[in-house]
Amino acid sequence: MKFWQIDAFTSEPFKGNPAAVVILDKPLPDDVLQNIAIEMNQSETAFIEMQGAQPHLRWFTTSAEVDLCGHATMASAHVWLSLHPDQTEVTFTTKFVGPLSVSKSGPMYTMNFPSRPGEPVEVDSIPNYVLQALSPHPPKEAYMARDLMLVYDDEAIVREMQPDVFTLKKFQKWIIVTSRSKDFDFISRFFCASDTLSEDPVTGSAHCTSTPYWARVLGKRELHAYQASARGGHLNLELNGDRVFISGEAVTVLQGDLIVS
Repeated sequence: MKFWQIDAFTSEPFKGNPAAVVILDKPLPDDVLQNIAIEMNQSETAFIEMQGAQPHLRWFTTSAEVDLCGHATMASAHVWLSLHPDQTEVTFTTKFVGPLSVSKSGPMYTMNFPSRPGEPVEVDSIPNYVLQALSPHPPKEAYMARDLMLVYDDEAIVREMQPDVFTLKKFQKWIIVTSRSKDFDFISRFFCASDTLSEDPVTGSAHCTSTPYWARVLGKRELHAYQASARGGHLNLELNGDRVFISGEAVTVLQGDLIVS
């Protein structure tokens, strides 16, 4: 089977978020897919399999299958459209969130994702060990969707966070931390200590929750965001009803053959 490693949300190798993409030449059991993801050792490994006339997409971390992944979807579209240069759009069927379309214009890929606005929760209801493990400065707001989103009133707090990852392993939710920014509409970071990766470099799916929040707060549908991890990544965002359009670039850094006997 062919595989690729793609850096998503960047035009430069070794920036953005790396994902492995495997095109399956036959169906494989879930435990084999999981073992391949462990072997690839990336935050996400995407598997593309033809089911009827459409490509079907699944995403695995090194520990489990996930319901939605942005950077690995962009990586998969980058591979698929590179192999089908006559196409400028691909629609993947998925197991959990229905069809996901990705279009290409020049170097830019735009993903059509579901909006997942968070429900407000009291900051005091969040375990204190979680807040202290992130920062001595408390967030001003908190929201719960698939991920817990914490909003801070100072960009420096988000950029300078050095979380206590060992402590955060006890918390099962993934965590978005976000703030306004002087250079972008907003910045964020994404911590997933309960999985095998302490911080995800650029998280497309997290912006399904942060985008509707900042669109409401800033009074604008189109936003430019930056995920302020060590690798960093730029995202152009548009809230369109119950959908979020997430745009960025991608670059191939590795390709080869995967041998599974």
